[in-house]
Amino acid sequence: MNFIKRFFLIIFLILFSTNISFSSDKVAFIDIDYIIQNSSIGKKMLTEINDIDKKNVNKLKKKNKILKDLELEINNKKNIISEDAFKAEVISFREKLQEFTNEKNKMANEFNDFKKKKVQDIFEIITPVINDYMKTNSLDIILDKKNIFIGRKEANLTKELLDEINKKIN
Repeated sequence: MNFIKRFFLIIFLILFSTNISFSSDKVAFIDIDYIIQNSSIGKKMLTEINDIDKKNVNKLKKKNKILKDLELEINNKKNIISEDAFKAEVISFREKLQEFTNEKNKMANEFNDFKKKKVQDIFEIITPVINDYMKTNSLDIILDKKNIFIGRKEANLTKELLDEINKKIN
C-alpha cells in the first residue's frame, strides 16, 4: 500500500510540475534567395550586378593578357639585351604588375560595395510589401528558410510573397 501511495504521489508531482506551453504566435518562413532571384525587381538588379561583374572581368582579362605578353617579350629579350637593360625592364614590369594588382583590388572592393548597396536596395523595396502581407495575414514572425531545420509546407509562404511582391512593385 505504501508503494502505491508513493507511486501516485510521484506521478502527481510530475504531471503538475511540468509547464505545458502552447505558442499562439503565427510563424511562417520564406526563401529570401528565391524571392530575390525570381522577383521582377530582383531579376533586374541581379542582371545589373552581373553586367558590371562581366565588364570588370573582361577588363581585367585584357590587362592580364597584356601583362603576360609583356612578360613573354621580356623573357625573349633576356639573352639579347644587356643585363642592366633587362633589370630595368623587369623593374618596369613589376611596377605594372603592382598597378594591375592594385586596380584589381580596387575594382573588387568597388564591386562588392555596389553589390551590397543593390541588395540593400532590394530589401528596402520588398520589406514594406512583406510587412503589409504580415499584417493582412496576422503573422507575427517570418523567418528565412536557411535558418529553419524543418517545417510544415503550409508555413512556407515563399511563392505567395513572391506573387505579392511582383504585383505591388510592377
